[in-house]
Amino acid sequence: MSVPAVPTALPEVEVSSTARRAAPLAVLCRAADPAPIPATRADELSGEWMTAVALTGKAGEIQPGPAGSAVRWVAGVGDGSHGDWRTAGAALIRAHNGRIADDGPAAERNLQVELPPDIGADEVAGLVWGLRLGGYSFVVTGEAGKPGARSVRLVVSERAGELTEAARRAAVLAGATGLARDLANTPSNVKDPAWLARTATRTAGRAPGVDATVRDHHWLAEHGFGGILAVGGGSTRPPRFVQLSWGKRGRPHVVLVGKGITFDTGGISIKPADGMHLMRTDMSGGAAVIGAVEAIANLAPDVRVTGLIPCAENHVSGSAYRPGDVVRHYGGRTTEVTNTDAEGRMVMADAIAFAVRNLAPDLIVDVATLTGAMKVSLGLRTGGLFASADDVADLVLAAGERAGERWWRMPLSSDAASVDDEFAEAVRSDIADVRQCPPGPGGIAAAMFLREFTEGVPWAHLDIAGPARAERTYDEVTAGATGFAARTLVELVTGFAR
Repeated sequence: MSVPAVPTALPEVEVSSTARRAAPLAVLCRAADPAPIPATRADELSGEWMTAVALTGKAGEIQPGPAGSAVRWVAGVGDGSHGDWRTAGAALIRAHNGRIADDGPAAERNLQVELPPDIGADEVAGLVWGLRLGGYSFVVTGEAGKPGARSVRLVVSERAGELTEAARRAAVLAGATGLARDLANTPSNVKDPAWLARTATRTAGRAPGVDATVRDHHWLAEHGFGGILAVGGGSTRPPRFVQLSWGKRGRPHVVLVGKGITFDTGGISIKPADGMHLMRTDMSGGAAVIGAVEAIANLAPDVRVTGLIPCAENHVSGSAYRPGDVVRHYGGRTTEVTNTDAEGRMVMADAIAFAVRNLAPDLIVDVATLTGAMKVSLGLRTGGLFASADDVADLVLAAGERAGERWWRMPLSSDAASVDDEFAEAVRSDIADVRQCPPGPGGIAAAMFLREFTEGVPWAHLDIAGPARAERTYDEVTAGATGFAARTLVELVTGFAR
């Protein structure tokens, strides 16, 4: 039975040199000098008032303006770092949404923010991400959703035209994050592999020039996608393989591979009941790829991108794959199965092998909620990065910095000889080409398994098991699926060149 999902619509953001007459107004203040910026509102926000409310200007501080003032909100931007601007925007939109009444005037849904005249493009991007994403929520309900801000106007006395492009680009990246959140938050009684494939096709249709191809389980069987078929074999809802393509041949080509496990019981190696309900978000990597491809098409860089999303449910039944099975992947390489709960690497191996043999990629980047070990290693706000070479790792780290997403490089590549020497042979199997879960650190072992299918193509593996889900709200992140990695993928692809 289908259940209607009600995600929060992200507010539209524009830059203008003129203010709206009736819309609520917010001004900003820095921690170094807790006074309003720009100073045109200083006469409305007296030193006496600032002392009374103990205004500090720290990032995320929100104070209601004084009674009788045209200022509705004063928002702290801290020391003005990129993260502080995201935090400020998110806190501001949450405070404002909390004040919007169901039957209130329409103007209340059109917030405006005065910007300092010296604001830069990076600060605008951070503020836009916070404003668009900070009020996000996802509720399955029979009731009308609570109203929130429809639009935000950023008012700047000069350089409105210059900052408009920065705001537009930031809005597109925020949209990629929002779409990834929507897909991952959708409950799995709605979200099966066919639904995810249809939705990916529909969202691709919104972006100019994106071609979407969906292959069903019959095609997968005909072409030897043994990993996807093995994982999806225990479910009554068969797997799909989604390919999203944008850009012209001859341009540098990046292939993004996203894990699309729409629900993960662990299979015969079944998970504990505690926490299993969160496995609706086990396709967060695939969601990030879908969101990123749409955003990349809207930004239209001089790059070619292909998104591959292997979609399957990992269930328990008489037709489920078993520990001890030997699975033949696309291209012929075989895997000894040792743990059916390590299903993500099985479907990703097929997709990576398909990319290598058919798409002539210059770079492959895979992204997945792959190992609990990464949560232990890096916590819940930092993604794990494995790369085939230093220059590939540098590309991802730089993209993450621009995207406001944290990554930490893990040992793997050929320059980390001790890792290769210690674990390279562990991936070999006595009864197949490779084994699915070799001994050693779980995150590194998974990456080394996937590396076997890259055939020397430059490659990065992004393990987002920690930051893909949030237990509570912080910065521009809200509880639930976070959309982590979508912005990094966009920044990586748009900045990629030979």
